[in-house]
Order: sequence, then structure tokens, then C-alpha cells
Amino acid sequence: MKKTAIILSLFMVIAAFLSGCGQDAANQEKNDDLLQVYTTVYPLQFFAQQIGGEYVKVETIYPPGADEHTFEPSQKDMMALADADLFFYIGLGLEGFVDKASKTLKNEDVKMVPVGESLHLDENDEHQDEAHNEDGSAEEGHDEEEHADENAHDEENHADEDDHGHGDFDPHVWLDPIYANELALAIKEQLAAQMPERKDTFEQNYTELTAQLKDLDQEFSKVIGSAKRNEILVSHSAFSYWEERYGIQQISISGQSTTNEPSQKELQKLISHAKEEKIKYVLNEQNFNSKLAKMVQEEIGAKSLTLHNLSVLTDEDIKNNETYFTLMEKNIATLGKALNE
Repeated sequence: MKKTAIILSLFMVIAAFLSGCGQDAANQEKNDDLLQVYTTVYPLQFFAQQIGGEYVKVETIYPPGADEHTFEPSQKDMMALADADLFFYIGLGLEGFVDKASKTLKNEDVKMVPVGESLHLDENDEHQDEAHNEDGSAEEGHDEEEHADENAHDEENHADEDDHGHGDFDPHVWLDPIYANELALAIKEQLAAQMPERKDTFEQNYTELTAQLKDLDQEFSKVIGSAKRNEILVSHSAFSYWEERYGIQQISISGQSTTNEPSQKELQKLISHAKEEKIKYVLNEQNFNSKLAKMVQEEIGAKSLTLHNLSVLTDEDIKNNETYFTLMEKNIATLGKALNE
């Protein structure tokens, strides 16, 4: 009897296991109806989720808190990419691992899409301002003439400063709401090409996202346009598109890449300028712990604020259910404080 009971127990365990496997297989089959999407930086993940809705499964290849400039994917990451339908990345020289990954994945079905390279970044300042006004984004006091004056002022300042990182191309395009909208457009078009039967849904979702991005652009214009000063001291040169779009000037401790550090002469000049201008805050990023920024902060007697570059979420961001828009709203609040005290 005991042997019979043991055999029956084993049979029930095996049956339950096989049933579970069958359920997993059914779930996997159900997931096959979704577009499997991977991205690099968080805004691409967010935009793909917002546009694709229930018809996509979107994940970022970056772990929480990673540095987008130095990240290298694991073998597990590469296997996940190989199984995806789409891989959205910025391009523009941001993700150093992509060239190697594209060679590894060349025989796989995943479509690799450098959405940042679809942007119209070669426009002159006048054309950018015209587009800005056509979008209805320019606030009173921020018309074309004033933008031109601000940009000219910024250029003079940059010529006077030994600006160690600004000569490089800035790939942080998602921080500009207008360019972010172009990124979202490129994502929408790719999703529609992959799943044309859901094109109308993707179009509607994109339209709603566009409206939010235009509102965000207006908020940036209003807060920066009414500020007492126009300079911010940042740990890393990630915010040049705010300079071009809204007339703010970033004084950066590190260059376009977090690994690009200033010379001793450049650092001393930066410190002297910050003291002369009585800058009260050093703006640090959520995924970049800069010893130099800490040293500068102590040297000039400033306080620290967080300016989120949105390239990746932290564990705390995920826990707090932060989104592209909640983080950008916090950035606007941070700018308001740094520019008015």
C-alpha cells in the first residue's frame, strides 16, 4: 500500500508539472501574438509602450541605473535581442555596443532601428524656431527674435569659455520634447509596418502622446523664459538641446560622455566662473556619481539637486512608477529652483 501511495503521489506531481508546462506553453503561444520589442534608453521604451499599448511587449536592455555610455550587453541580453521583433536604439554614436551587436545578430529576424538618425538635427536655429512656433509651443516673450538673441548670447558665452565637451555631438535627443516627438513618430511607423492591422490604434495613441509632448515643451519655455538667470552647472554635458531650444546655458563638469573629464585648467576656470556668478546648485544625474561634481560643489559652497537625464530608470524610479512625463516635470521643477535662487 505504501509503495502504491508513493507511486500515485509521484504520478500526481509529474502530472501537475506537465500541466504547468502546458500552461506556460499556452501563455508563450499567446505572447507570440504580441510584438516583442527591446530598446536602449528609457524614453524609447516608454514611447513604444504608449504607442503599442496592449499589442506590444517592450523591455529595455539596460538594467536600472546603468550608464548608457559604457554599458555592454551580456550573452543573455544578446539572446533576448535575437528573439525580438524590433530593437529600437538612438544611434548617433550613443550606444557603443550596437555595431558589434548588429554583426552578431545579422542572421536573426530582429529589425534594428536607429530612431535617432531619423531626426532633423541639421536644421539651422531659425528653422528650429519656426517649427517651434508652428507647433504652438512658443510662449509670450519667447518668439523667434528673442530665441535668436538668446542663442547669440549663448554662442558668445561658449566662445569665451574653454568648453571641453561641447564640441562633441550630443546624443541625448530625447530630452527635447520636439525631438522626442520625432522619435515617437519613427517608433509608431515601425510598429505599424510590423502590425498593419493595428495601424489606426497606433496612430491614435501617438496623437495623444504628441499632445502631451507639446504641453511639456510649453512648460519648459515658460519656466526657463521667466527665470532670473540662464545658467545651470551640471555634472555631465547632456542638456545642450535645452540650450538650443529654450536659451538656457549648461556649464558642464564632464563632457558629452561621462568619461570625458576636464583638464585642471578647465576645472579651475569653471570653479571661478561659478563663484563669480554665485551659482548655488550643482545638478547631478540619477545614474552618474561624479567625484568631480562633488568636489566642485564643495569648492563653491553649493547644494546638490538631481536633474534626471532619463536614459535609464533607477530602482527607486521603478518602485515609484515614474514615467517620462513625471520625470520631466520634476526636471522642470529642478530648473525652476536652480535658475531662480
